[in-house]
Amino acid sequence: MKNILKAVVLLLAVTQTASAQSQYQVNSPDKSLSVSVYLKNKALFYTISRNAEKVLDQSALGLVRADQDFSKNLSLLSVSKNEQVKDSYVLQNSKRLNHEYLAKKRVFHLQNAASKKIDVIFQVSNDGVAFRYYFPDRDTNTKQLTEEKTSFHFFANAKAWMQPMSVAKTGWEATNPSYEEYYHKDIAVGTAAPTAAGWVYPALFNYKNTWLLVSETGLDSNYCATRLQQNSAGGNYQIGLPDKREAYTGQNVNPESTLPWYTPWRIIAIGSLKTVTESTLGTDLAYPAKSNINPANFQMGKASWSWIVLKDNSITYDIQKKYIDFAADMHWEYCLIDVNWDRNIGYEKMKELADYAKQKNVGLLLWYNSAGAWNTVKYTPKNKLNDREERLKEFARLQEMGIKGVKIDFFGGDGQSMIRYYLEIFEDAAKYNLSVNCHGATLPRGWQRTYPNLMTMESIKGMEFITFEQVNANEEPLHATTIPFTRNVFDPMDFTPMNLSKIPNINRKTSNAFELALPVIFQSGVQHLAESPEGMATVPAYVKSFLQTFPASWQDTRLVDGYPGKFVVMARKAGSKWYIAGINGENSDKIIYIDFPKFNAKAAEIITDAEDGTDFITGSIDLKSPPPIKMKPYGGFVIVVEQK
Repeated sequence: MKNILKAVVLLLAVTQTASAQSQYQVNSPDKSLSVSVYLKNKALFYTISRNAEKVLDQSALGLVRADQDFSKNLSLLSVSKNEQVKDSYVLQNSKRLNHEYLAKKRVFHLQNAASKKIDVIFQVSNDGVAFRYYFPDRDTNTKQLTEEKTSFHFFANAKAWMQPMSVAKTGWEATNPSYEEYYHKDIAVGTAAPTAAGWVYPALFNYKNTWLLVSETGLDSNYCATRLQQNSAGGNYQIGLPDKREAYTGQNVNPESTLPWYTPWRIIAIGSLKTVTESTLGTDLAYPAKSNINPANFQMGKASWSWIVLKDNSITYDIQKKYIDFAADMHWEYCLIDVNWDRNIGYEKMKELADYAKQKNVGLLLWYNSAGAWNTVKYTPKNKLNDREERLKEFARLQEMGIKGVKIDFFGGDGQSMIRYYLEIFEDAAKYNLSVNCHGATLPRGWQRTYPNLMTMESIKGMEFITFEQVNANEEPLHATTIPFTRNVFDPMDFTPMNLSKIPNINRKTSNAFELALPVIFQSGVQHLAESPEGMATVPAYVKSFLQTFPASWQDTRLVDGYPGKFVVMARKAGSKWYIAGINGENSDKIIYIDFPKFNAKAAEIITDAEDGTDFITGSIDLKSPPPIKMKPYGGFVIVVEQK
């Protein structure tokens, strides 16, 4: 009898051990985040906990290729030990100059029913979770992905801030998708997207006291850009692939590659709103800078830009010369010359303008149409970039003219072939020391680290829409207080901010100080500012002085306070100064308290709204007894803090 009891006890112990080993943990270095990975009915799943409380429910893992299914009938071959991953890098085009990444890594080696192998690689840092897939087999035959089963399963009482993906080949001149829709704010998880195109990254979620920001990074030419699918029953969001129309001319949309094959990283920044907003996971997991691209050749900066207010008719020799003078007077690094410059000014006269700008210590940036069969837009230059031989000739010509960068518009797609087109442009432009800015474009997904000549990408409903219709001006306060927590968390954003005077036929809802704060709150390698020489002539001298001296890049960033769609107060450091900027997205006063000792302040000057909201006031802040700061309805402020 004793032997039987011993056998039963031993069997129970073995069963419990096997059960315990069926879930594998990957913990962050500080133990605050924990990922559980496990097989259930021969399918792979994961959950995420923060401070021992589950914040992401059972979520699926797996891929389906045309030749093999890696989402079911899986068996676990082995699991690596937890290992530490460290990385450090310098990135000027970011919220922070010096980056340190520390994470715990674990690799899950699996095979499907046909004994074909797939690895799932998890890395967990103190600010989030990252994972990607790897096909380790070797095969020179091209494989195509048909579905990604990856999901993010949120609890029913979570809330979301999500931007709908526009349907391919819709919109003006069928230029969608361009990531130019408004975020739906504070919605219930599980809410269906307005169209079958789904939702874009980054997508922000709040569950109890935890915030989660979902995106992807490490996207190279071997994959497409993805999104979240339209329907998410029970708050379970599955990754979706692009529309079949989102292709470069005559080429593929779905990912194709020989083996071995890595997918991009799926990333989830997790923590307090401050932790998520300050996270750099989007570049921490991106590929390092290309060894053949020297970051020192590409200067961050501010730019004058006539088109934003004056539109197509402003692209003339005389007006552009005036805007070069404007940039020089403002000590800004660049002047952007937009559509139809090749017809209205011409290459020869543009060379004259480039020479003139160089004398003024201003660099010229020129607009281009992305061209291609997907593109019916009439603006020129067109058909200069989509053929590689022609593109290299054009870039060489621009370098000879003394042009510093290009703005390329109307891409309209996330298919693998279109992603390859972006990356070829970045690399080719770098050979001729040309910086790149993309409009009508996808989300950068960490590309600014890999390609240091990528200054910024639009990928947002920006200031130009405010100049088009009153409805967009009405939405600006809510929109501008949402995107610092979503679109602009990981990647530079060319919103083209700050109008301080007047937009023709538009009643701007935001105050002047709200507008002045935007170039500090929004991060972009180049800030194309939406003000004219005439408008600048109307502002006080201290405002002009601020705009002549505010930095082009940052050493550090802190979220001081805020809530998506309501208000944001952001602090950014450059040299010995902190620039603290706030904007109010609501139609009521907002009181802000700033802990100045945290910024090692010895002096602080504020620029904020006068009582009527159409003018500025300035003054010194008493650091011995700092008063609360009142933001007027749709108002804002900027504080410059001198450190001890």
